[in-house]
Amino acid sequence: MENSPKTSVLFNATCPICNFEIQNYARYAVANDLPIRFDDLNTDARDQWGLDADTAARRLYVLHEGSLTSGIPAFLVLWAQMPKYRWLARVVGLPGIRQVACAAYDFVLALAIYRWHRLRLRKKSNRSLSRTKT
Repeated sequence: MENSPKTSVLFNATCPICNFEIQNYARYAVANDLPIRFDDLNTDARDQWGLDADTAARRLYVLHEGSLTSGIPAFLVLWAQMPKYRWLARVVGLPGIRQVACAAYDFVLALAIYRWHRLRLRKKSNRSLSRTKT
């Protein structure tokens, strides 16, 4: 019997940090036959999410049973779906820890990763422009 995904994850596979982390989750999900789908925001799969590329690149998004979450709340939903990571969802979801984790993700980590993403896009664009000029 095939598990249909009740949880979907939208992530940036071109981001080395994001891709490394999410691929670990994806391998675990496949190995344990968990109903989780992982969508790269750089593919046509993003169209199903109703998010533009820039918005999608700013943070992790998880759709679980029709409810869309992002950031640390999205990680909590994702981790809760995977037995190996449920303890992490419980710990990070504790009052106080959750607020600190959300602030760290929103104002430091996600922001830095997004800026790095924009820099990679600019460099890629500049390389493309320089190739067309020669």
